[in-house]
Amino acid sequence: MWRTDPAGHGPVRYGPSLPDHGLPLPPGLAAAAAGAHTEPVGGGPALLDAARGYWARRGLPARRGRTVAAPGGPALLLALTAALGGDVLVPRPCAAWWAPQARLLGSSVFPVATPAECGGLPDPYALLETVRRVRAEGGDPRLLVLSVADDPTATVAPPEVVHETIEAAAGEGLHVVSDETWRDTLHEPHESVLLSPAEMLPERVTVLTDLSGPFLPAGWPAAVARFPDNDTGGLLRERVLDVLTALGAPVAAPVAAAAAYALGEPDEITRRLAGSVRLHAAVAAAARQVLVGAGALVRPPRAGRHLYADLDPLRPALGALGVGDAQELEDLLTARLGMPAPGGHRFGDDLGALRVRLATGPFLGTTDEERRASLPAPEPLELPHVAGALGLLRSALDDLRDAHGDHDRRDGHTQHHQQHAQHHAHDDHDARRRESPR
Repeated sequence: MWRTDPAGHGPVRYGPSLPDHGLPLPPGLAAAAAGAHTEPVGGGPALLDAARGYWARRGLPARRGRTVAAPGGPALLLALTAALGGDVLVPRPCAAWWAPQARLLGSSVFPVATPAECGGLPDPYALLETVRRVRAEGGDPRLLVLSVADDPTATVAPPEVVHETIEAAAGEGLHVVSDETWRDTLHEPHESVLLSPAEMLPERVTVLTDLSGPFLPAGWPAAVARFPDNDTGGLLRERVLDVLTALGAPVAAPVAAAAAYALGEPDEITRRLAGSVRLHAAVAAAARQVLVGAGALVRPPRAGRHLYADLDPLRPALGALGVGDAQELEDLLTARLGMPAPGGHRFGDDLGALRVRLATGPFLGTTDEERRASLPAPEPLELPHVAGALGLLRSALDDLRDAHGDHDRRDGHTQHHQQHAQHHAHDDHDARRRESPR
């Protein structure tokens, strides 16, 4: 069995982080991370104005008085959830950091099935059914959290699905938090159309972006939120600022300076982002090919630095190794691949489902030199360290098939011996009957 000490598998303390870039910092970004002043809670003018410019370039204009910054997406979502109150609805699966914020506040979290086309947002009919059931049972659903470019599934929701889901949410009076952390990491931006829910329902949608998605390293926590441009949005922003103040949660001054630089999108940042997206897209596609070749079910990754695999078709082979649920699958693959392989239960999926998220960053090398070489390489999959990491994944999956084959052969051998022994026992019994006196 691959089950280890359960104390080491808490859903919060040991939950997976956002998939990292896995690349050295751009020089300008590193140089921008300076300053010893105290950044105001909610963000200073430079950071907020940079966020406003970032959103304006994406067709989402915002006033400074409808914008807030916080030290990372989890802190900002916690403040939003506290400010709105009530129960929370999320798609299943969803980002690992969404549900803990609500549960920490004592709110109930209700997962809702996703549509067949994508992850990241609930099926509209399942959403309506869940909201009405929760209210009938005395609950108070107020907040829906979703993402049109998704972690963990790496899918991009089609605009028509977004429309249907947002219409359902509006009809039930829900406030929507649209996590758009991965919107700038579309693998094929000319083929995948990303529609922000804020374009559809601007009066009831708050947009949240954790800047470790497009720009910053995971160790520099910063996130920004854009509130509806109405009285409701203004009141919600004030409540969020109250919560962040109570938490003592300003963005660190050097991180705020780096975030403002990145949100301004100078050439260095846009070139790095485009190169990083191309690199991670190529690795994700190659990793998917390996997984599908081994029999796993994997949607084509369309965004982000990760992919989400369903290994249920390999259940017999995994069962031969004592793996029967997502935690045991996480333990096995983490050990064999030498990289984090969080199971689907970390993202709200059923523990019994054999699903796992793999990040592409660890495939880019183990040293700064290897990672630096991966970025400009015209054929990054041919680099020895990238090919080696993909080969390790292929080998681990081949080992599963081999272990299953050995298990089947042992079972067949045992069955043959049992049948042989039964045959001899039957012959002996017949012989004794012939020899016994009548």
